Amino acid sequence: MARKPLDYEELNENVKRVQYAVRGELYLRASELQKEGKKIIFTNVGNPHALGQKPLTFPRQVVALCQAPFLLDDPHVGLMFPADAIARAKHYLAMAPGGLGAYSDSRGIPGIRKEVADFIHKRDGYPSDPELIYLTDGASKGVMQILNTIIRNEMDGILVPVPQYPLYSATISLYGGSLVPYYLEEEANWSLDFVNIRQTVAEARSKGISVRAMVMINPGNPTGQCLSEANIKELLQFCYHENLVLLADEVYQQNIYQDERPFISARKVMFDMGPPISSELQVVSFHTVSKGYWGECGQRGGYFEMTNLPPKTVDEIYKVASIALSPNVPGQIFMGVMVNPPKPGDISYLKFAAESKSIHESLRRRARMMTDGFNSCRNVVCNFTEGAMYSFPQIRLPPRAIEAARRAGKSADVFYCLKLLEATGISTVPGSGFGQKEGVFHLRTTILPAEEDFPAIMSSFKKFNDSFMEQYEGYSRL
Repeated sequence: MARKPLDYEELNENVKRVQYAVRGELYLRASELQKEGKKIIFTNVGNPHALGQKPLTFPRQVVALCQAPFLLDDPHVGLMFPADAIARAKHYLAMAPGGLGAYSDSRGIPGIRKEVADFIHKRDGYPSDPELIYLTDGASKGVMQILNTIIRNEMDGILVPVPQYPLYSATISLYGGSLVPYYLEEEANWSLDFVNIRQTVAEARSKGISVRAMVMINPGNPTGQCLSEANIKELLQFCYHENLVLLADEVYQQNIYQDERPFISARKVMFDMGPPISSELQVVSFHTVSKGYWGECGQRGGYFEMTNLPPKTVDEIYKVASIALSPNVPGQIFMGVMVNPPKPGDISYLKFAAESKSIHESLRRRARMMTDGFNSCRNVVCNFTEGAMYSFPQIRLPPRAIEAARRAGKSADVFYCLKLLEATGISTVPGSGFGQKEGVFHLRTTILPAEEDFPAIMSSFKKFNDSFMEQYEGYSRL
């Protein structure tokens, strides 16, 4: 019988090449164990509400009223909702004449794009053009749209930091491009080493690969570092001299857990540098409502902003965005509220500020607890989680564990993470899913479990890890 188009052998090879470890083997095994009744702590994905984080009240009130506008006609609406939430819902409904059930402009509602532009202007000190801001279904869709625009064939290369968030490797595979990895320096707190990066680009070009763009993730995922202004400056100069588009993934800009390196956007550093870089370097920046202290992952609200892209290119990006007709409208409204939150003096301000501060301070404490917990374990070393939502400890596996993994047909970090899952119910992602140097092993975990559960989780991890090391070290101690 002839093969059918959707038989596995007949599928698009790019689809078959895609790997996405965050929802890979470990996650599937964890889901199986959960069905069998085992308590699983899913730390494999940055999904705050799934781990118990409560939504912020004000944005939910605004979107609830937008979703059910008939409530605004109820004479008792003022008893249930504060006046500023009612006013804000009316503000957004006036921008969306068909309500939340109608398509918006393919770029997103113009008034909300203006709010995003105002937010960027206030953050960076430089004006932003709403016409160069597109609202998207989360930052991921924006990243995919831009990579699809850049990648022409398998000889087009994208520089991606390793360890990397697998959205990049998966999307580059899907669109048939080539991932060009540049390694972050773990010993130097995951900073960028431009001697190595230049070498990487030269090697790729010697193989005929046209390196066209560079991804920067700041704060880092999975590594949790915050880049210094000097590092960002060097990165911008590098992109300018090598004629690369900079893709600035800045979705964790609100997630900062130290005071030495506050977040500073690549766009601000670029404009501070002045011409010719500020007027010529092409930059696309991404943000989302999924992260920060909002954690609204399921709402799928995001944006990208384009700087120094020619008008004809922007038109082509608009054309492709139009295929999907419209980004989801509730997600757009969440983005509007995120970039234009309650201000001092507003009725909802004190509650909003208190909720935001409580979440952020708890994340800051959890970042410290997790890092300290890992560093108290045998053969585990971990850089402090300065930002984002993750820890990426290095697990120094004994030779006998590596050999046991080989015999089991697993990579060593997958072997370790599976044993951890079976013993403790803690679901992590092996470092190999993000990329790592040969012979070095990691795992990624979020810092998102409830703060009151942290002592028990870290105690459980330590007990497993130290027992694992005891079992496999034997006489060959590291």
